[in-house]
Amino acid sequence: MQPQTHPLEQFFHQAVRNSYQGKLGLNDPNVTGYVAHLLCEFSHSDKLYKVRDETGRPINELAEMILAADPVNGSAPSFDAERLIRKHIGDYALFVAGMYPEAVEPWRRHRRGHPSLEELVRAGKESYFIVSQFNLFEYEQEAPLFSRLSDWFERCILGLTLVREELAVRKALPPPPIQ
Repeated sequence: MQPQTHPLEQFFHQAVRNSYQGKLGLNDPNVTGYVAHLLCEFSHSDKLYKVRDETGRPINELAEMILAADPVNGSAPSFDAERLIRKHIGDYALFVAGMYPEAVEPWRRHRRGHPSLEELVRAGKESYFIVSQFNLFEYEQEAPLFSRLSDWFERCILGLTLVREELAVRKALPPPPIQ
């Protein structure tokens, strides 16, 4: 039995491949597949804020997510939990910066919980780098992918911006959420 794929997976994979490979020359099928899968996952709004605090409330502020990932001074119960949360922070930063850049416009920074683009990029790159350092045992195969995502973070954001533009032309992108 084949694993079930998301109904938008093929659509997003083509859009990401067109932008990443076709326009940016980023010829890495693993990165393309990862980002396409990320778009599918975040097409469900509940996945964007899946990191939870101790009471089960979704954490929707970047600084709180980073603290939640810290197994020493924060609330992560283990290093595996740190890796999982850091992976989500990288995914979140990449998605928001590339698909909804208006969420990081300068006028929003004055509102609580809205990081600047620089803060998102720094957190995303750092988080993917940390995930890449989990390079033993069950994480050995994935580690190089996260290293490349960290190294190419800005290019991946640009690629997602190109995906967004393509989807807007096709009128396949819903309007951004009002906050």
